[in-house]
Amino acid sequence: MTDTQRPPQAAHELSSDPKELPKLRSNYGSYVDHNTVSWLRPTSLSTSLDEMRKQYEADEYLWVKHLIPREDVYDMRELYFSHISPAGILAPSTSPRAGIFNPETDPLEYQGLGGTPLKASQSLHDSIHSHLSYRSFLAHPSLRSFIRALTGWDKEVILNRGLLRHNVPQSLSTGIHYDQLFLRAGDPVFVTAWVPIGDCSADGGGLMYLENSCAIGEACEKQFLLRQEADAMSHEERVNAFNRHMGEGGHLSHDAWQFLHEEGKGRKWMVADYEAGDVVFHNPWMIHGATKNEDESGRIRLATDLRFYEEGANLDERWIRTFYHGDGL
Repeated sequence: MTDTQRPPQAAHELSSDPKELPKLRSNYGSYVDHNTVSWLRPTSLSTSLDEMRKQYEADEYLWVKHLIPREDVYDMRELYFSHISPAGILAPSTSPRAGIFNPETDPLEYQGLGGTPLKASQSLHDSIHSHLSYRSFLAHPSLRSFIRALTGWDKEVILNRGLLRHNVPQSLSTGIHYDQLFLRAGDPVFVTAWVPIGDCSADGGGLMYLENSCAIGEACEKQFLLRQEADAMSHEERVNAFNRHMGEGGHLSHDAWQFLHEEGKGRKWMVADYEAGDVVFHNPWMIHGATKNEDESGRIRLATDLRFYEEGANLDERWIRTFYHGDGL
């Protein structure tokens, strides 16, 4: 694809003071206090694998800078917004590569996955997930070779149900959760790769992570299990992230401020200025969610989230098929 328009300014160049913490919130609720926000720790590709593994074990995530070539990422961004542009999501006279939201439309009518997309646009969302170029992107050699190197696996298995999620300014997006909540039919031995498809400033709708939160995620799941056992739920009901014990959309909360004060126990939400080419790898139990997109330029956040298992592991076979609306997951 030809780069007909210069991509938006890199996220790390958006602020004159990169140390200034952003104001952030989630789908609902108040802004999170500055003293309960911190920066994710970036990791250079020049870091040794041994050190990366130690960081992943200690921090429960690894934010790797510039793993995938920037132009390959922007090619995927252009493809996505070209594909769904008939829905009217883009500002007039702007390029799909830039991905600028149409300010004349209602943001709540352009929710991506994690929110509630309009029924009229659902077929576009479905078909992009089976598009050959997206499937090729998931097989990107830079990503696939790195996951093997990081984990030491001889061969990895990627779940076909990768998800492309956009988050337009002032709309609703992914609530607060841990990934194992949605993949309960398999063991919590996978690695999630969250890939921002384009630059994304810290207040631009990217992911925020609750520091050292795997213990909270596991404790939440144990409580859900106790309730399910008390209700004598069937196995099918127990693995359903939308059963009667779960919250809206299967999430733990949609209010980052409230969740932090009720469950955070002195922790902080961690955010970042992501750049195209970055990848964040995180633990199945780590608690995270999308920030409210308040990007002043109207840039739409686009990302894909992927799950990798070691070949032969007990994976959630419901996620082997490609995403489509109404698949129950």
